Amino acid sequence: MLSAGAGLRYPYVRTHTRAGARIMRVTGMNMIAVVGPTAAGKSDLAVELALRLGGEVVNADSMQLYRGMDVGTAKLGMDERRGVPHHLLDVWDVTETASVAEYQRAAREAITEIRARGRVPLLVGGSGLYVRAVLDDLEFPGTDPDLRVRLEAELAEAGPAVLHARLAERDPGAAASILPSNGRRIVRALEVIEMTGRPFTASMPSYARAEGTAQLGLRVPRPELDERIAVRVERMWSAGLVEEVRRLEPYGLRDGRTASRALGYAQVLRVLSGEWSEEQAREETVRATRRFARRQESWFRRDPRVRWIDYDAPVERALDTIDACVS
Repeated sequence: MLSAGAGLRYPYVRTHTRAGARIMRVTGMNMIAVVGPTAAGKSDLAVELALRLGGEVVNADSMQLYRGMDVGTAKLGMDERRGVPHHLLDVWDVTETASVAEYQRAAREAITEIRARGRVPLLVGGSGLYVRAVLDDLEFPGTDPDLRVRLEAELAEAGPAVLHARLAERDPGAAASILPSNGRRIVRALEVIEMTGRPFTASMPSYARAEGTAQLGLRVPRPELDERIAVRVERMWSAGLVEEVRRLEPYGLRDGRTASRALGYAQVLRVLSGEWSEEQAREETVRATRRFARRQESWFRRDPRVRWIDYDAPVERALDTIDACVS
């Protein structure tokens, strides 16, 4: 099946291998992270870097962890991976609730195994909390079942906007980083605040420099990023997003607390329930994805360790930037 990302290839790709000295320096690194907004070309750049440096990709896109969610997440097909091993794709069923703590454990385990093989781990994706969970000393507070039930009941009754306003009063930083429509994450933030008596953002470590790690961010001018997102959504529809959602619905997609809210999937579910037309769903997917991309940019811009390059720069620019982190 055509990947939704097809046609948005990383430009100037060449297939020759970099000098052995560079490879030897980079293989001594803990990992390379490729981050940035959706539709910037992260997956394709990561494949090219893996081919040049002897690497393997570890997924850091929270929705690509779900089995069967291929078209709407722009998951690379086997041919597009060009023989590069990819880890942590198709891990969860659509009924499972996402767990950053579970992802952290699995990703660190995969990275350890990659390094043990003498390969370079490339952590790739735009889910900022997932990236930080791997790179930093991020610990996850436990849960209080009774408190969680109460907050979820409030969410069901009052809606996410009311709880988001409460979060903004108690922890403006957390509210700024969580979408007002993301009820699950709002509930979690309020739960941690009530359990610990501290802001949710207090559980985030400082941006201490992680030795042996390079974070490479892809920078796309806003008008161009908006256009790339529109093109990507159009291709998702052409590649069969509606059919994919229809196929996943009997497996519990609609009831999945995380998967059902994924961009594109949430909108198509409203088509299948008769609430929206396909045109409405497509237009709202573009709008919602553009809003999400702005939040991704804001998240990664706050991290001073990210080295930014233009999304359409030659791949050698990426290699030189990584070199500067190693030197």
